[in-house]
Amino acid sequence: MSRTESKRRARAGTTRPRLLIAGLLSLVTAMTATACTTADDRPSIVVTTNILGDVTREIVGDEADVTVLMKPNADPHSFGLSAVQAAELEQADLVVYNGLGLEENVLRHVDAARASGVATFAAGEAADPLTFHTADDGGPESEEGQPDPHFWTDPDRMRKVTGLIADQVIEHVNSVEPGTIRANADRYAKQLADLSSWMKKSFDRVPADQRALVTNHHVFGYLADRFGFEVIGAVIPSGTTLASPSSSDLRSLTQAMEKAGVRTVFADSSQPKRLAEVLRTEMGGGVRVVELHSESLTAKGAGADTYLRMMRANTTAMVNGLTGA
Repeated sequence: MSRTESKRRARAGTTRPRLLIAGLLSLVTAMTATACTTADDRPSIVVTTNILGDVTREIVGDEADVTVLMKPNADPHSFGLSAVQAAELEQADLVVYNGLGLEENVLRHVDAARASGVATFAAGEAADPLTFHTADDGGPESEEGQPDPHFWTDPDRMRKVTGLIADQVIEHVNSVEPGTIRANADRYAKQLADLSSWMKKSFDRVPADQRALVTNHHVFGYLADRFGFEVIGAVIPSGTTLASPSSSDLRSLTQAMEKAGVRTVFADSSQPKRLAEVLRTEMGGGVRVVELHSESLTAKGAGADTYLRMMRANTTAMVNGLTGA
């Protein structure tokens, strides 16, 4: 064999592995691109509050990606969005939000997503909303007749919303399996019915003359309506934590508490207790402040990391706080 022929064969032998490697790399690149496309094509649902986020995840399961904007222990009245989160809203297949003015710093982004063609669902508006009313303590006069956004404190209303969210997902989110969504929603609705029954039995332990609620702001109107309580006032006489009490507000509240014989105030865990502590000074001490998780879920493992656990924890705390247990 000539030297030239030997070199030709050597070059050919070297070229074949190179071609094989190049082909494999092309195949891997194509597979990666396909995988990315598949991931990007997964349907996306964005939920504003973490309470509704938990419920939506129970309904959706693995059928779609569910992104929750509000972090654990955040205040729904004041939390805001990053630029990335705002963009996620406008790229979603469906946006689920509370509405009725709750997410005060987020609603403009929801409106922008709707204007760009994204389907949106306001859960609170579909939950037979109650309205704020002026109590004898000089309650939220500026909100007289305005809808109360805190519908989730009534598990029966949340059960209705569960079915409506399922309807929205099936209608607007492509590629989900309707049968799976319905089965998930029905299973969770049964858990909500069980929760409602358990709460009623728990609250039945509270005597009729002790069924009066004072909170850090007006948040339990729906619970009171469902289970037979009277909301006699709030430290912040408003449906939002962004308001502030005046000295006359506090004076009216303490007078209402003295008249009703109430010495327990329920304060949301996401808010400082300073305002509730003021009542101890106003009433000469002896006021008990009980912490609840009324507007936000906690971090995982912190006692109220799902809607069901939050409602059970709050019910237990309220019963103990009102009965002195």
